[in-house]
Amino acid sequence: MSPPTPTGYFQALQPAATLDNCDREPIHIPGSIQHHGALLALDAAGLVRHASANTAELLGHRVLPGEHLAAASLGGDERLWATIAEGLAALAGQGELPMPIECQLGGRSFDVVQHIAQSLLVIEFESRRQSADELAGFAIQAHRAMEKLRRPRAIDELLQRATQELRALTGFDRVMAYRFRQDSSGDVVAESCSEVLDPYLGRRYPASDIPAQARRLYVSNTLRMIADVTSAPVPLLQEAPSQPPLDLSAGVLRSVSPIHIEYLTNMGVGASMSVSIVVNDQLWGLIACHHMAPRQVPYSVRMACDVIGQMLAANIQTALARAQTERQQEVTALRMSVMENLLNSDDEFATLCQYAAPLARALRAEAAVVAENGKLCQEGPITIDAARTLLQWLNLTQQTQGHDICHTHALPLASPLLATALAPWCGVLGLPLDRGTGSWMVFLRKEQIETIHWGGKPDKEMRSGPLGPRLTPRGSFELWKETVRSTSEPWSAEDLQIAQQMLDELVRARNGRYAEVNRARNQLMAVLGHDLRDPLHSISMAARVLEKTDAVGSRAGRLGQRIQSSSSRMQRLVSQVLDMSRLQNRLGLDMHPQPIDLVPLVEDLLDEARTAHPQMRVDWRAPASLQVHADPDRIAQVVANLVSNARHHGAVGEPVQLRAYCLDDRVLLQVRNVADEIPPELAETLFKPFKTVSPNNPRNRGGMGLGLYIAHQIVTGHGGTLDYRFEGPHVVFTMALPTLLPPVAD
Repeated sequence: MSPPTPTGYFQALQPAATLDNCDREPIHIPGSIQHHGALLALDAAGLVRHASANTAELLGHRVLPGEHLAAASLGGDERLWATIAEGLAALAGQGELPMPIECQLGGRSFDVVQHIAQSLLVIEFESRRQSADELAGFAIQAHRAMEKLRRPRAIDELLQRATQELRALTGFDRVMAYRFRQDSSGDVVAESCSEVLDPYLGRRYPASDIPAQARRLYVSNTLRMIADVTSAPVPLLQEAPSQPPLDLSAGVLRSVSPIHIEYLTNMGVGASMSVSIVVNDQLWGLIACHHMAPRQVPYSVRMACDVIGQMLAANIQTALARAQTERQQEVTALRMSVMENLLNSDDEFATLCQYAAPLARALRAEAAVVAENGKLCQEGPITIDAARTLLQWLNLTQQTQGHDICHTHALPLASPLLATALAPWCGVLGLPLDRGTGSWMVFLRKEQIETIHWGGKPDKEMRSGPLGPRLTPRGSFELWKETVRSTSEPWSAEDLQIAQQMLDELVRARNGRYAEVNRARNQLMAVLGHDLRDPLHSISMAARVLEKTDAVGSRAGRLGQRIQSSSSRMQRLVSQVLDMSRLQNRLGLDMHPQPIDLVPLVEDLLDEARTAHPQMRVDWRAPASLQVHADPDRIAQVVANLVSNARHHGAVGEPVQLRAYCLDDRVLLQVRNVADEIPPELAETLFKPFKTVSPNNPRNRGGMGLGLYIAHQIVTGHGGTLDYRFEGPHVVFTMALPTLLPPVAD
């Protein structure tokens, strides 16, 4: 048999030091144990696969990997062999692991603890120095401590009482309670310590003090004891280097990371113990115990401390759940009130403005901004200019799809250019009601200038050590102050959940309102289009009769012309309403394509326009004929709309230019007028219905924003295109239709 081989990560090549090298340290497979105990790992046949190098010294007999444990003369303690037999049965799936026992080996007392790892039964022999009578006294004291912590109290009071009781129970020089923040740094929120020690209460420690893999172990193994920081670890032996190292995640004797040893040494600590506070399966906090000299707390006392930690975690979880429930009830009542008023209100914007202040309080914000279709209101001490700047930034940078909230607690760091314009606001929580129209509800928090009392300067430094170049723990834990600016109180997970629920409700309410308005609008358009067409036709006929029977230029004749012009415009609007109703109900436009000549069709329309508007100047250029396959009435509707728009929106005194020509397999008609360029944000909505721009034009007050939308639908229905572009100083609309190809000869 080859000699056993020590194992451990010490033999592995170390990577170059980075800020996360501590996170990659394999602390669960150290290849060694602490000096005050021994370890054996057996397979299902009872064969020793791993053994600590100190079995001869502690157990009275040297046990080597490859031996059968029954052959080893560990003494005749029947309880020991019975509990090992139970452990092997549990390994085979035939029972549960036995409870820890006390046994005598080699003239020493041991607590024997077993667990299963990597299909092996791991047996740990931890030396015991206290008598049974002493431990009985500990049990009574632990019971009293549990009774004191059982009563409901505020969280900070519970933590302070826990530090006092655990210090009295274990005798450590210092017992601290950490509470972790969202960024995984921790604050000392309660402490009980010797009068000769510098108190750490109120100090913060960086997240790097507890690397990620250590946090995972703190959750799975909730109590950790380091009896003597200065003692050398005892290596584990195994048969061959090719064997995987033994996973000691659940071990009570697992040795300590050299980096953590250096950390504790820098603090002047000789022994330590930690009790995890696990809330909702997350590491919420820690009870950290320090002693300035070596100190071994008996296993049974540690188990009592572990139970106290679990009781403490349960009480904290209950207190947190109670506070969360109370807040959720308040927020739910507010949300229901908002939705009820929103659904019954004719003015959504006014309703949201009305609830901006209570919603801000619910989200623990100090200001709120509501924006909808260019309208804006603010609640709290934020200026209108700052609100507009913030909304502009949101619309430019927060372009993600869907209805996901956006948030930051460090806006000046995320966008330094906004720091001056938005001071002192640093926390932003944005609810995008409609990204397309720039509609938002935004909640804000002010800058929180914070002086952090660090337990030593939180930076790590590069240093060469026994493992090569690496980042080393801090060398000083004296008070080090840092002032943090440009941040607000972070938005908690609960804040974000409340905001997302509110956004989902607002979006559903808005969509419901839109659906209801669209149904009502479609019904109204259908009714108006049907019921108004006949009386308008009668008015038009009467106007024609009045116009022809009276002398040209007479008052009655002019009145007939005015009635005829107004009724024609109303008929066009009714036609648009009917077309819109068909499009909204997905019926499509009624079109009957046939071979037509586009040139005379446009010329007839221009003659009508000149007659109706003698002051209009038209510059028309086209070849003698341009054949297309189209519905003449629908194409006339498109051309009339483009010419009417050019007349309404063009510069006074400038001609409307029309150009028709053939290009490749398309017939193009351009309508041009002198005007300012249409802003890009408005150009994107030109071919959408119910635009809000046209009614603001004093020369086109009768428009409903439907003309270009219907024209675009007509052209695309013919397989063509309708486009806008700006060729200074002209606004240009171009209609392109497929040419009428000559018939193919037989």
